[in-house]
Amino acid sequence: MAPRDGAPNAVQVADRWHLWDNLCQHVERLVAAHHACLSEPVALAPDTLDPGVLRWPDTVRVENTRQRYEQAHELRERGLSMRTIARKLDLNFKTVRRYLRAGDVETLLAGGVRSSVLDSFKAYLHERLATGQCNATVLFDEIVERGYVGGYSTLRRYLRPFRNVDAAAAVLSPLAGRPAVRRVAGWITGLPGRLDSADDEQLHAIRARCPELDAAVRHVAGLARMIKDLSGDRDTVAGWMGAVEADLPVLRSFTAGLRRDLNAVVAGLTLRYNSGAVEGFVNRIKQLKAATYGRAKPDLLRKLILLA
Repeated sequence: MAPRDGAPNAVQVADRWHLWDNLCQHVERLVAAHHACLSEPVALAPDTLDPGVLRWPDTVRVENTRQRYEQAHELRERGLSMRTIARKLDLNFKTVRRYLRAGDVETLLAGGVRSSVLDSFKAYLHERLATGQCNATVLFDEIVERGYVGGYSTLRRYLRPFRNVDAAAAVLSPLAGRPAVRRVAGWITGLPGRLDSADDEQLHAIRARCPELDAAVRHVAGLARMIKDLSGDRDTVAGWMGAVEADLPVLRSFTAGLRRDLNAVVAGLTLRYNSGAVEGFVNRIKQLKAATYGRAKPDLLRKLILLA
């Protein structure tokens, strides 16, 4: 690293804000992987749903991923190469490689989470679908009025599984109040005292239904205490990482990053120093560069920085 080469005797201190931001991103993927725990369990009559007519989009993705993960590993155990597996399963080679390298299917599912431009409007769409409104054109106009900036085809693809109005109403009516993944992640990583009573009650219900998310709340609070009190000595951080890896295998990529630069992490969680001033200076340089539409040469950018 350049800092180590330029100042070999300097103590490197990890930026606490970046540590926390990185953890928040991993927590959001964890919540998305356990999205089924976010809504109250619903008991439906056996004849309520026709699996061939109505399928929940997230459920379809999860089932397909699990099936392909098992098939890929089964073929690999037979001694087949990744390219042969890709041909047999009609998958991209990179997809097969990602399946085989994943430690388990839960890690694979969490890593594949992608936010959608529809996320903020799904609760409203579920309410409208539960009332029997399945016309994509009508729903598109309604969510555009509420700030939707995506395309019509995105909405149409999302609505495609809900072809049967009665079945959609039966499923979506209980799920209309399910909180968004990002919102639940915010509850977990935010200050507990700032949650209103309704959100706090929902979070407690989710924790009761999902041991993984319950463990996430406890471990996030543990890191928050180390950041706030600067009490993250080497033994404390090592114990925290071990507990996280035992309870939440999905977060092992986060703890692996901490282990790679453990000295700087411990310094960041015990010393009063931080790189906030440096980050602010870098941000100002980026703003100056953006003001010139990225076309400023080094000599002009240098003058702008000195004048600023």
